[in-house]
Amino acid sequence: MIQPSRIKELNNRSPASAGRYVVYWMQQSQRTQFNHALEYAVTRANELSQPLVVCFGLMDNYPDANERHYAFMLQGLADVAVQLKRRGIKFVLKHGQPDEVAIHYARDASLLVCDRGYLRFQKQWRESVAHQVKCPVVQVESDVVVPVEVTSDKAEFAARTIRPKIHKHLAGYLKPLPRARVKYPSIKLSIKSDEILLNRLKIDRSVKVIPDFQGGQSQAEKLLAHFVKHKLAAYSENRNEPSEHATSMLSPYLHFGQISPLQIALATRRNSKFIEELVVRRELSMNFVHYTENYDRFDCLPNWAKLTLQSHRRDKRAYIYSIKQLEAARTHDRYWNAAQTEMLRTGFMHNYMRMYWGKKILEWSRSPRIAYETTLYLNNRYFLDGRDPVSYANVGWIFGLHDRPWTRRPIFGTIRYMNAAGLERKFDMEVYIEKVEG
Repeated sequence: MIQPSRIKELNNRSPASAGRYVVYWMQQSQRTQFNHALEYAVTRANELSQPLVVCFGLMDNYPDANERHYAFMLQGLADVAVQLKRRGIKFVLKHGQPDEVAIHYARDASLLVCDRGYLRFQKQWRESVAHQVKCPVVQVESDVVVPVEVTSDKAEFAARTIRPKIHKHLAGYLKPLPRARVKYPSIKLSIKSDEILLNRLKIDRSVKVIPDFQGGQSQAEKLLAHFVKHKLAAYSENRNEPSEHATSMLSPYLHFGQISPLQIALATRRNSKFIEELVVRRELSMNFVHYTENYDRFDCLPNWAKLTLQSHRRDKRAYIYSIKQLEAARTHDRYWNAAQTEMLRTGFMHNYMRMYWGKKILEWSRSPRIAYETTLYLNNRYFLDGRDPVSYANVGWIFGLHDRPWTRRPIFGTIRYMNAAGLERKFDMEVYIEKVEG
Protein backbone atom coordinates (compact mmCIF):
# COMPACT_ATOMS: atom_id res chain seq x y z
CA MET A 1 0.00 0.00 0.00
CA ILE A 2 1.34 3.41 -1.02
CA GLN A 3 -0.50 6.12 0.88
CA PRO A 4 -1.48 9.11 -1.30
CA SER A 5 0.27 11.42 1.17
CA ARG A 6 3.60 9.92 0.05
CA ILE A 7 3.01 10.99 -3.55
CA LYS A 8 3.57 14.50 -4.90
CA GLU A 9 3.57 15.81 -8.47
CA LEU A 10 6.53 18.13 -8.95
CA ASN A 11 5.46 19.69 -12.25
CA ASN A 12 2.31 20.02 -14.35
CA ARG A 13 3.41 18.40 -17.60
CA SER A 14 0.96 16.60 -19.87
CA PRO A 15 -0.13 13.10 -18.88
CA ALA A 16 2.47 10.39 -19.42
CA SER A 17 2.42 8.14 -22.52
CA ALA A 18 4.70 9.49 -25.25
CA GLY A 19 8.07 8.02 -24.23
CA ARG A 20 9.77 4.64 -24.57
CA TYR A 21 9.80 3.82 -20.89
CA VAL A 22 9.15 5.02 -17.35
CA VAL A 23 12.28 6.03 -15.44
CA TYR A 24 12.80 5.86 -11.71
CA TRP A 25 15.61 8.22 -10.72
CA MET A 26 17.01 6.57 -7.62
CA GLN A 27 18.91 8.87 -5.30
CA GLN A 28 18.01 8.71 -1.60
CA SER A 29 16.35 5.27 -1.43
CA GLN A 30 19.14 2.98 -2.65
CA ARG A 31 17.34 -0.34 -2.29
CA THR A 32 14.72 -2.58 -3.89
CA GLN A 33 12.86 -3.72 -0.76
CA PHE A 34 10.22 -1.50 0.87
CA ASN A 35 10.90 1.21 -1.69
CA HIS A 36 7.66 3.10 -2.29
CA ALA A 37 9.13 5.08 -5.19
CA LEU A 38 10.20 1.88 -6.98
CA GLU A 39 6.88 0.12 -6.48
CA TYR A 40 4.98 3.22 -7.61
CA ALA A 41 7.17 3.38 -10.74
CA VAL A 42 6.56 -0.32 -11.51
CA THR A 43 2.82 0.17 -11.14
CA ARG A 44 2.75 3.23 -13.39
CA ALA A 45 4.91 1.50 -16.02
CA ASN A 46 2.50 -1.43 -16.03
CA GLU A 47 -0.43 0.95 -16.51
CA LEU A 48 1.32 2.57 -19.47
CA SER A 49 2.30 -0.84 -20.92
CA GLN A 50 5.94 0.25 -20.82
CA PRO A 51 9.15 -1.05 -19.27
CA LEU A 52 10.76 0.59 -16.27
CA VAL A 53 14.36 1.78 -16.16
CA VAL A 54 16.09 2.71 -12.88
CA CYS A 55 18.91 5.24 -13.15
CA PHE A 56 21.43 6.54 -10.63
CA GLY A 57 23.79 9.49 -11.10
CA LEU A 58 27.13 9.19 -9.34
CA MET A 59 29.06 12.42 -8.84
CA ASP A 60 32.68 12.78 -7.73
CA ASN A 61 31.98 15.80 -5.53
CA TYR A 62 29.06 14.79 -3.35
CA PRO A 63 29.11 17.28 -0.44
CA ASP A 64 31.51 16.24 2.36
CA ALA A 65 31.86 12.69 1.01
CA ASN A 66 35.13 10.75 0.80
CA GLU A 67 36.40 7.29 -0.10
CA ARG A 68 34.92 5.78 3.07
CA HIS A 69 31.41 6.87 2.06
CA TYR A 70 31.77 6.09 -1.65
CA ALA A 71 32.97 2.53 -1.03
CA PHE A 72 30.00 1.77 1.19
CA MET A 73 27.57 3.28 -1.31
CA LEU A 74 29.03 1.46 -4.32
CA GLN A 75 28.71 -1.85 -2.47
CA GLY A 76 25.06 -1.03 -1.97
CA LEU A 77 24.50 -0.05 -5.59
CA ALA A 78 26.03 -3.33 -6.75
CA ASP A 79 23.43 -5.07 -4.58
CA VAL A 80 20.68 -2.92 -6.14
CA ALA A 81 21.79 -3.93 -9.65
CA VAL A 82 21.58 -7.63 -8.77
CA GLN A 83 18.16 -7.34 -7.15
CA LEU A 84 16.68 -5.27 -9.98
CA LYS A 85 17.96 -7.71 -12.60
CA ARG A 86 16.12 -10.50 -10.80
CA ARG A 87 12.92 -8.52 -11.27
CA GLY A 88 13.62 -7.88 -14.95
CA ILE A 89 14.40 -4.18 -14.43
CA LYS A 90 17.37 -2.50 -16.09
CA PHE A 91 19.63 -0.49 -13.79
CA VAL A 92 21.84 2.17 -15.32
CA LEU A 93 24.61 3.79 -13.32
CA LYS A 94 25.93 6.95 -14.94
CA HIS A 95 28.83 9.16 -13.95
CA GLY A 96 27.59 12.72 -13.49
CA GLN A 97 25.58 15.15 -11.39
CA PRO A 98 22.42 13.38 -10.19
CA ASP A 99 19.99 15.95 -11.61
CA GLU A 100 21.76 16.02 -14.97
CA VAL A 101 21.68 12.22 -15.17
CA ALA A 102 17.95 12.22 -14.41
CA ILE A 103 17.35 14.84 -17.10
CA HIS A 104 19.38 12.79 -19.58
CA TYR A 105 17.31 9.64 -19.14
CA ALA A 106 14.03 11.57 -18.97
CA ARG A 107 14.42 12.58 -22.65
CA ASP A 108 12.89 9.27 -23.75
CA ALA A 109 10.63 8.78 -20.73
CA SER A 110 6.88 9.00 -20.44
CA LEU A 111 7.17 9.62 -16.72
CA LEU A 112 9.96 10.26 -14.24
CA VAL A 113 9.54 9.02 -10.67
CA CYS A 114 11.95 10.11 -7.94
CA ASP A 115 12.36 9.37 -4.26
CA ARG A 116 12.64 12.13 -1.66
CA GLY A 117 15.61 13.80 0.00
CA TYR A 118 15.49 16.51 2.65
CA LEU A 119 18.85 18.20 2.35
CA ARG A 120 19.10 21.56 0.60
CA PHE A 121 20.87 20.31 -2.50
CA GLN A 122 18.62 17.25 -2.78
CA LYS A 123 15.59 19.52 -2.95
CA GLN A 124 17.34 21.72 -5.52
CA TRP A 125 18.12 18.70 -7.71
CA ARG A 126 14.47 17.66 -7.78
CA GLU A 127 13.29 21.19 -8.50
CA SER A 128 15.79 21.46 -11.35
CA VAL A 129 14.70 18.15 -12.89
CA ALA A 130 10.99 18.95 -12.57
CA HIS A 131 11.53 22.32 -14.26
CA GLN A 132 13.68 21.09 -17.16
CA VAL A 133 12.19 17.79 -18.30
CA LYS A 134 9.23 17.51 -20.68
CA CYS A 135 7.55 14.58 -18.94
CA PRO A 136 5.64 14.53 -15.64
CA VAL A 137 7.77 14.19 -12.50
CA VAL A 138 6.33 12.47 -9.43
CA GLN A 139 8.11 12.33 -6.08
CA VAL A 140 7.37 9.41 -3.76
CA GLU A 141 8.40 9.54 -0.11
CA SER A 142 10.14 6.39 1.12
CA ASP A 143 12.60 7.61 3.75
CA VAL A 144 10.32 8.05 6.78
CA VAL A 145 7.48 6.07 8.30
CA VAL A 146 5.06 9.01 8.62
CA PRO A 147 5.49 11.71 5.94
CA VAL A 148 6.86 14.95 7.38
CA GLU A 149 3.93 17.14 6.32
CA VAL A 150 1.42 14.65 7.71
CA THR A 151 3.11 14.87 11.10
CA SER A 152 3.47 18.65 11.30
CA ASP A 153 3.42 21.84 9.25
CA LYS A 154 6.23 23.51 11.22
CA ALA A 155 9.58 22.88 12.88
CA GLU A 156 8.86 21.09 16.14
CA PHE A 157 10.46 22.24 19.37
CA ALA A 158 11.44 18.82 20.74
CA ALA A 159 10.69 15.12 20.80
CA ARG A 160 7.94 15.71 23.35
CA THR A 161 6.06 17.98 20.93
CA ILE A 162 6.39 15.77 17.85
CA ARG A 163 5.84 12.43 19.60
CA PRO A 164 2.04 12.62 19.96
CA LYS A 165 1.72 13.91 16.40
CA ILE A 166 3.64 10.94 15.01
CA HIS A 167 1.81 8.40 17.15
CA LYS A 168 -1.51 9.84 16.03
CA HIS A 169 -0.76 8.60 12.50
CA LEU A 170 1.67 5.75 13.13
CA ALA A 171 -0.74 2.81 12.92
CA GLY A 172 -1.96 3.98 9.53
CA TYR A 173 1.57 3.97 8.09
CA LEU A 174 2.95 0.81 9.69
CA LYS A 175 1.77 -1.23 6.73
CA PRO A 176 3.77 -3.70 4.63
CA LEU A 177 4.55 -2.69 1.05
CA PRO A 178 3.73 -5.45 -1.45
CA ARG A 179 5.91 -5.83 -4.51
CA ALA A 180 4.28 -4.99 -7.83
CA ARG A 181 4.72 -7.55 -10.62
CA VAL A 182 6.83 -6.29 -13.51
CA LYS A 183 4.76 -6.89 -16.64
CA TYR A 184 7.19 -5.37 -19.16
CA PRO A 185 10.84 -6.28 -18.46
CA SER A 186 13.48 -3.76 -19.49
CA ILE A 187 16.68 -5.82 -19.25
CA LYS A 188 17.12 -5.97 -23.02
CA LEU A 189 16.69 -2.25 -23.62
CA SER A 190 19.72 -0.75 -25.37
CA ILE A 191 20.59 1.78 -22.67
CA LYS A 192 24.22 1.89 -21.64
CA SER A 193 25.46 2.00 -18.06
CA ASP A 194 28.86 3.42 -17.14
CA GLU A 195 31.45 1.15 -15.58
CA ILE A 196 32.31 2.97 -12.38
CA LEU A 197 35.19 1.76 -10.26
CA LEU A 198 36.06 3.21 -6.88
CA ASN A 199 39.74 3.64 -7.73
CA ARG A 200 38.94 5.72 -10.81
CA LEU A 201 36.73 8.28 -9.10
CA LYS A 202 38.19 11.73 -8.43
CA ILE A 203 37.31 11.81 -4.75
CA ASP A 204 38.85 12.63 -1.38
CA ARG A 205 40.91 9.56 -0.41
CA SER A 206 42.24 10.85 2.91
CA VAL A 207 39.64 8.85 4.89
CA LYS A 208 40.06 5.17 4.26
CA VAL A 209 37.53 2.43 3.61
CA ILE A 210 36.30 0.35 6.56
CA PRO A 211 36.48 -3.35 5.67
CA ASP A 212 34.31 -4.40 8.63
CA PHE A 213 31.27 -2.50 7.32
CA GLN A 214 29.86 -4.05 4.15
CA GLY A 215 27.29 -1.90 2.39
CA GLY A 216 24.07 -3.03 0.76
CA GLN A 217 20.49 -4.08 1.27
CA SER A 218 21.33 -7.75 1.76
CA GLN A 219 23.79 -7.01 4.56
CA ALA A 220 21.36 -4.59 6.20
CA GLU A 221 18.65 -7.23 6.26
CA LYS A 222 21.05 -9.74 7.86
CA LEU A 223 21.89 -7.20 10.57
CA LEU A 224 18.20 -6.51 11.15
CA ALA A 225 17.41 -10.21 11.48
CA HIS A 226 20.30 -10.68 13.93
CA PHE A 227 19.23 -7.66 15.97
CA VAL A 228 15.62 -8.83 16.23
CA LYS A 229 16.63 -12.38 17.19
CA HIS A 230 19.47 -11.65 19.61
CA LYS A 231 19.32 -8.04 20.84
CA LEU A 232 15.85 -6.52 20.62
CA ALA A 233 14.46 -8.09 23.80
CA ALA A 234 17.22 -6.54 25.92
CA TYR A 235 17.54 -3.31 23.94
CA SER A 236 15.84 -1.12 26.54
CA GLU A 237 18.23 -2.27 29.27
CA ASN A 238 21.47 -2.38 27.26
CA ARG A 239 21.14 0.34 24.62
CA ASN A 240 23.06 3.02 26.58
CA GLU A 241 26.04 0.84 27.52
CA PRO A 242 28.97 1.79 25.22
CA SER A 243 30.85 -1.46 25.82
CA GLU A 244 27.87 -3.62 24.87
CA HIS A 245 27.03 -4.57 21.28
CA ALA A 246 23.37 -3.83 21.93
CA THR A 247 22.54 -1.47 19.08
CA SER A 248 21.24 -2.42 15.66
CA MET A 249 24.21 -0.91 13.74
CA LEU A 250 21.73 0.02 11.00
CA SER A 251 22.30 3.78 10.94
CA PRO A 252 24.79 3.69 8.01
CA TYR A 253 22.28 1.65 6.00
CA LEU A 254 19.48 4.08 6.82
CA HIS A 255 21.73 6.95 5.80
CA PHE A 256 22.27 5.52 2.31
CA GLY A 257 18.69 4.31 1.99
CA GLN A 258 19.89 0.71 1.84
CA ILE A 259 17.15 -0.33 4.24
CA SER A 260 13.75 1.19 4.86
CA PRO A 261 12.78 2.62 8.25
CA LEU A 262 9.37 1.07 7.64
CA GLN A 263 10.86 -2.40 7.22
CA ILE A 264 12.80 -1.96 10.45
CA ALA A 265 9.77 -0.57 12.31
CA LEU A 266 7.58 -3.50 11.29
CA ALA A 267 10.23 -5.94 12.54
CA THR A 268 10.81 -4.13 15.86
CA ARG A 269 7.40 -2.62 16.69
CA ARG A 270 7.05 -4.58 19.92
CA ASN A 271 9.91 -2.59 21.50
CA SER A 272 8.71 0.94 22.23
CA LYS A 273 12.18 2.23 23.12
CA PHE A 274 13.56 1.24 19.75
CA ILE A 275 10.54 2.71 17.94
CA GLU A 276 11.14 5.95 19.86
CA GLU A 277 14.67 6.15 18.44
CA LEU A 278 13.86 4.89 14.95
CA VAL A 279 10.68 6.84 14.30
CA VAL A 280 10.16 9.70 16.77
CA ARG A 281 13.77 10.85 17.14
CA ARG A 282 14.78 10.17 13.55
CA GLU A 283 11.73 11.85 12.09
CA LEU A 284 12.18 14.83 14.40
CA SER A 285 15.47 15.25 12.49
CA MET A 286 13.66 15.17 9.15
CA ASN A 287 11.20 17.73 10.47
CA PHE A 288 14.07 19.97 11.56
CA VAL A 289 15.93 19.87 8.25
CA HIS A 290 12.76 20.23 6.16
CA TYR A 291 11.50 23.31 7.97
CA THR A 292 14.88 24.94 8.79
CA GLU A 293 16.72 26.55 5.90
CA ASN A 294 20.04 27.00 7.74
CA TYR A 295 20.03 23.54 9.36
CA ASP A 296 23.80 23.16 8.92
CA ARG A 297 24.89 26.44 10.54
CA PHE A 298 25.36 27.68 14.09
CA ASP A 299 22.54 30.16 13.52
CA CYS A 300 20.01 27.31 13.29
CA LEU A 301 20.10 26.92 17.07
CA PRO A 302 17.16 28.16 19.17
CA ASN A 303 17.53 31.73 20.43
CA TRP A 304 17.86 30.74 24.09
CA ALA A 305 20.77 28.45 23.24
CA LYS A 306 22.60 31.03 21.15
CA LEU A 307 22.13 33.69 23.81
CA THR A 308 23.41 31.56 26.69
CA LEU A 309 26.40 30.30 24.70
CA GLN A 310 27.31 33.79 23.54
CA SER A 311 27.06 35.16 27.07
CA HIS A 312 29.66 32.59 28.18
CA ARG A 313 31.88 32.64 25.10
CA ARG A 314 34.70 34.45 26.99
CA ASP A 315 34.68 32.07 29.96
CA LYS A 316 38.06 30.59 30.82
CA ARG A 317 38.63 27.11 29.41
CA ALA A 318 40.94 24.68 31.19
CA TYR A 319 41.83 23.10 27.84
CA ILE A 320 41.67 24.37 24.28
CA TYR A 321 42.41 21.95 21.44
CA SER A 322 42.89 22.63 17.76
CA ILE A 323 40.86 20.76 15.18
CA LYS A 324 43.98 18.77 14.26
CA GLN A 325 44.53 17.68 17.86
CA LEU A 326 40.92 16.62 18.17
CA GLU A 327 40.98 14.84 14.84
CA ALA A 328 44.03 12.84 15.94
CA ALA A 329 42.48 11.97 19.35
CA ARG A 330 45.23 13.83 21.21
CA THR A 331 43.52 15.21 24.33
CA HIS A 332 43.98 14.67 28.07
CA ASP A 333 40.68 12.71 28.24
CA ARG A 334 41.09 8.95 27.72
CA TYR A 335 37.37 8.39 27.25
CA TRP A 336 37.08 11.09 24.62
CA ASN A 337 40.16 9.81 22.83
CA ALA A 338 38.67 6.32 22.77
CA ALA A 339 35.44 7.63 21.27
CA GLN A 340 37.30 9.59 18.61
CA THR A 341 39.47 6.56 17.86
CA GLU A 342 36.38 4.39 17.47
CA MET A 343 35.05 6.86 14.89
CA LEU A 344 38.34 7.06 13.01
CA ARG A 345 38.74 3.29 12.79
CA THR A 346 35.16 2.11 12.34
CA GLY A 347 33.06 5.04 11.11
CA PHE A 348 30.80 4.41 14.09
CA MET A 349 30.46 5.60 17.68
CA HIS A 350 28.00 4.52 20.34
CA ASN A 351 25.25 7.13 20.65
CA TYR A 352 25.91 7.91 24.32
CA MET A 353 29.57 8.49 23.55
CA ARG A 354 28.60 10.70 20.62
CA MET A 355 26.82 12.99 23.07
CA TYR A 356 29.81 13.11 25.41
CA TRP A 357 32.18 13.55 22.46
CA GLY A 358 30.25 16.57 21.19
CA LYS A 359 29.85 18.20 24.60
CA LYS A 360 33.60 18.08 25.17
CA ILE A 361 34.31 19.72 21.81
CA LEU A 362 32.07 22.57 22.98
CA GLU A 363 34.01 22.77 26.24
CA TRP A 364 37.46 22.66 24.62
CA SER A 365 36.96 25.10 21.72
CA ARG A 366 37.74 28.81 21.64
CA SER A 367 34.14 29.76 20.94
CA PRO A 368 30.72 28.07 20.58
CA ARG A 369 30.67 28.80 16.85
CA ILE A 370 34.09 27.21 16.32
CA ALA A 371 32.94 24.23 18.41
CA TYR A 372 29.84 23.81 16.24
CA GLU A 373 31.83 23.95 13.01
CA THR A 374 34.44 21.52 14.37
CA THR A 375 31.84 19.02 15.56
CA LEU A 376 30.02 19.09 12.24
CA TYR A 377 33.28 18.74 10.29
CA LEU A 378 34.42 15.67 12.23
CA ASN A 379 30.93 14.15 12.22
CA ASN A 380 30.50 14.46 8.46
CA ARG A 381 34.04 13.46 7.61
CA TYR A 382 34.37 10.22 9.55
CA PHE A 383 30.95 8.79 10.39
CA LEU A 384 29.44 6.49 7.78
CA ASP A 385 26.04 7.84 8.78
CA GLY A 386 27.15 11.49 8.75
CA ARG A 387 25.95 14.21 6.36
CA ASP A 388 22.23 13.60 6.73
CA PRO A 389 19.27 15.08 8.65
CA VAL A 390 19.97 12.97 11.73
CA SER A 391 23.56 14.23 11.81
CA TYR A 392 22.54 17.88 11.60
CA ALA A 393 19.95 17.44 14.35
CA ASN A 394 22.36 15.46 16.56
CA VAL A 395 25.09 18.07 16.23
CA GLY A 396 22.53 20.79 16.91
CA TRP A 397 21.42 18.92 20.07
CA ILE A 398 24.93 19.25 21.52
CA PHE A 399 24.35 23.01 21.43
CA GLY A 400 20.74 23.04 22.72
CA LEU A 401 18.58 22.11 19.72
CA HIS A 402 15.50 20.07 20.71
CA ASP A 403 16.52 20.43 24.36
CA ARG A 404 15.73 22.80 27.24
CA PRO A 405 17.77 25.03 29.59
CA TRP A 406 19.57 23.27 32.45
CA THR A 407 21.61 24.44 35.44
CA ARG A 408 23.95 27.31 34.53
CA ARG A 409 27.64 26.43 34.26
CA PRO A 410 30.79 28.11 32.95
CA ILE A 411 31.25 27.86 29.15
CA PHE A 412 27.96 25.97 28.70
CA GLY A 413 25.65 28.54 30.24
CA THR A 414 22.33 26.68 30.50
CA ILE A 415 23.20 24.13 27.77
CA ARG A 416 23.10 20.52 29.02
CA TYR A 417 26.45 19.46 30.48
CA MET A 418 28.21 16.08 30.52
CA ASN A 419 31.41 15.02 32.23
CA ALA A 420 33.70 12.02 32.68
CA ALA A 421 32.44 11.36 36.20
CA GLY A 422 28.98 10.79 34.77
CA LEU A 423 30.36 8.17 32.40
CA GLU A 424 32.15 6.42 35.26
CA ARG A 425 29.03 6.33 37.40
CA LYS A 426 26.98 4.68 34.67
CA PHE A 427 29.40 2.51 32.71
CA ASP A 428 32.56 0.43 32.94
CA MET A 429 34.66 2.77 30.85
CA GLU A 430 37.77 0.60 31.04
CA VAL A 431 35.89 -2.12 29.19
CA TYR A 432 34.91 0.42 26.54
CA ILE A 433 38.51 1.55 26.11
CA GLU A 434 39.69 -2.04 25.84
CA LYS A 435 37.03 -2.72 23.22
CA VAL A 436 38.16 0.23 21.12
CA GLU A 437 41.88 -0.40 21.50
CA GLY A 438 41.60 -4.16 21.07
